Amino acid sequence: MKNRLTFLFLAVCSFSFAQAQPNFVFFLVDDLGWADVGCNGSTFYETPNIDALAKSGVRFTDGYAAASICSPTRASIVTGRHPVRVDVTDWLPGSKAPKNGKFLHVEDRENLALEEVTIAEVLKENGYKTFFAGKWHLGDEGYYPEDQGFDINIGGHDRGSPPGGYYAPWNNPRLEAKSKGEYLTERLTDETNRFIADSTKEDEPFFAYLSYYNVHTPIQPYQKRIDRYTEKAKSFEGETPVIEMRDGVSRGRQDNADLASMVAAVDDSVGAVLAKLEDLGIADNTVVIFFSDNGGLCTRPPGMKDTSKTGYKKVGPGCNLPLRAGKGWLYEGGIREATIVRAPGTSKPGTICSSPVMSTDFFPTILELAGIGTKPELHKDGVSIVDLLKSPETKKERSLYWHYPHYHGSGWSPGGAIRKGDWKLIEFWEHDDAQLYNLAEDIGEQNDLSEEKPEVKAALIKELVDWRKQIGAVMPELNRKQSGSEN
Repeated sequence: MKNRLTFLFLAVCSFSFAQAQPNFVFFLVDDLGWADVGCNGSTFYETPNIDALAKSGVRFTDGYAAASICSPTRASIVTGRHPVRVDVTDWLPGSKAPKNGKFLHVEDRENLALEEVTIAEVLKENGYKTFFAGKWHLGDEGYYPEDQGFDINIGGHDRGSPPGGYYAPWNNPRLEAKSKGEYLTERLTDETNRFIADSTKEDEPFFAYLSYYNVHTPIQPYQKRIDRYTEKAKSFEGETPVIEMRDGVSRGRQDNADLASMVAAVDDSVGAVLAKLEDLGIADNTVVIFFSDNGGLCTRPPGMKDTSKTGYKKVGPGCNLPLRAGKGWLYEGGIREATIVRAPGTSKPGTICSSPVMSTDFFPTILELAGIGTKPELHKDGVSIVDLLKSPETKKERSLYWHYPHYHGSGWSPGGAIRKGDWKLIEFWEHDDAQLYNLAEDIGEQNDLSEEKPEVKAALIKELVDWRKQIGAVMPELNRKQSGSEN
C-alpha cells in the first residue's frame, strides 16, 4: 500500500511539473521596421493584434538585432552567440565587394555549422516538441531546421525571399501549395496552429518558431487588406519625400499601400495564433516573443533605378522614421527592432522597458523561463532578460557591438558600431571616420558629436577594437588595386 501511494505521489508530482513547463511561441518578422507597428508610433500601418500583445506583456523600446541583415541575426537568435562567433556575418550567400571598393570581399560561412548548439536542440533534450515554419536562410540542404533540432520544418530552406512569391503556385522545396492562389503567410499560420493544437492534445510542452517571409521583397499586396491602405494612401499630398544621406537615400514617409497590407497580413497571423492559444486554454502557460531580424528596407544607393511596380523610386518600400536609414545600415533604422515579450506569471502586462536588449538574449531567457537554467558556455553573448520582465523599470548597463565588414545593396560599406549607455558610435571604414550620437537626446542620429566629444569617441573606438580582437572578428583587407598600392 505504501509503495502504491508513493508511486501515485510521484506520478502526480511528475504530471504537475509537466503541466508547469511553459510553451513558447516565437514570432520573427522579416524586414519589419521598428516604427512599422502601432505601439511604436505608426499611424499608416495598423497592427491591433501586435499592439494588444504589447499591452499584455513588456514592450522593449531598445531591442536590437545583432546585425542589420537577416542571416546573422537569425543565427544569433537560435545560438545565443554573436554572428562573429558563428562566422555568419552577412546574409547568405552575401554580396561581393564592388571592384571599385576600398576593401576586398570578406569570406564567411555559407551555413550555420551543425556543431553549433541551437535553442531547439536544448529544448528538445528537455522534453519539448520543436516546430519551425517559414524563412530559415541559414544554409542549404543538410543545414535545414530539421538538421538543427527542429522536429518539424514547414517551408524553411536556404532562400531568403519566398521563391515564386507569396501566392501559390510557389517553388518552396519544404512546402507544397495546397491550391492555386493560396497565401503563404496564411498557410504558415494554419500549420503553426495545427502543431500547437496537436501538442496540446498530447500534453507536451512545445516551442513553435513562426518565422514569416513577410515583409521581405517581393512587395506583393495582401489582397484581403490592400483596399484599406490604397484608400488611406490617397490622403497624402505630393510625391514621397526622399531623405539624402551618406551613400544612400531613404524613404521619408510611410505611404506604401502594398507594404502596409503585408504588415497587416502579419498582424492577422499574430492574432490568429494568439486566439488559438486562448481557445485551447493554454495562453496563461505560453510565453510569446515578437521580434524582427533587421530594420525595414528603406535605403538605397543614390541614383538606383526603379525596378519595381509598386510605386517607389530610388528608395526602399518602407520608412523607419524617426530612426535613421534601414536594413543594411548600422544606424538605428537598420538594427533597432519592435520587441515584445509576454511571459505569464513573470512579465508585467502593459509595461515598457528601455534597457537595451539584443537578439542573443532570447536563448538564455527561454532556458530560464523553461526552468532548464541558463548555459553560459553555449549562449556566450546572450544574457537572460527575465529580470527585466519582472522589473522593466530596471536600467541594465551593458555594451552592445556590431560588426558588418561587408558591402550591402542598400549603400552600406564595411564598418562597425557600439552602443554603451546612451552613447552610440558608428565606424565607416570606407571613409576613415566615425560618428558619435547620444541616443537619449537624438534617436534619429542627426547630431554627430564626434568632434565635440573626442574623449567619448576615443574610448568607444578603443572598446570596439578590443572587442573585435577578443572575439576574433575578421577585418576586410584593402583592395590594393583600388588604393593604388598594388605593388
